[in-house]
Amino acid sequence: MKKRHVTGLVLSMLLASSATGFADNYDLDALRGAVEKYKDVNVALADGFIPDPSGHCVSAAAEGLPPEWGGMGIHYLNPAKLQITSDMPRVDGMSSHTDFMEPAILLYEPQADGSLVLVGIENLVFEKAWMGMGHSGPPMMNGREWDHMADNPDTAGDEAHGFMPHYDQHVWLFRENPAGDLMPFNPNVTCEHHKG
Repeated sequence: MKKRHVTGLVLSMLLASSATGFADNYDLDALRGAVEKYKDVNVALADGFIPDPSGHCVSAAAEGLPPEWGGMGIHYLNPAKLQITSDMPRVDGMSSHTDFMEPAILLYEPQADGSLVLVGIENLVFEKAWMGMGHSGPPMMNGREWDHMADNPDTAGDEAHGFMPHYDQHVWLFRENPAGDLMPFNPNVTCEHHKG
């Protein structure tokens, strides 16, 4: 057990010094404990989170992707952590925030009764700001590179969800994801009850 812990620590240090310039490892149970308070959306609002101004509940189908990928839900954003500088024509900012113990985005699934259920968390760094800090690639979490998101003007969907090019990482803490805890979409998350 101790050998495995030391090996993990060495791996973490190697990843942190890799070409990406930043890597971090998290215990998902510790993350659950840190963000469980946000199961109450009113606590999130009091802590500076706001619902995505677009009013969207993100699903794979709505993005022109295979419907069986599922959804992400409604994003509640913390503008201060994202360091938003503008929202026209796309949301832009200076975020380099990578601490999942204090995430910049919360993911909620709308319910039939109008309530919201916390299903996961997310962090996002803007590509221009991130690379401007001297990084040569995306951040990494638990050995996985964050997803690169940039809109392709040749497609009908918006692959960057209204944001400037960025890297983001989802973590499904409160809804099992058969695709994996760190994948962007969750087949067990739906937008079918979204009224926005």
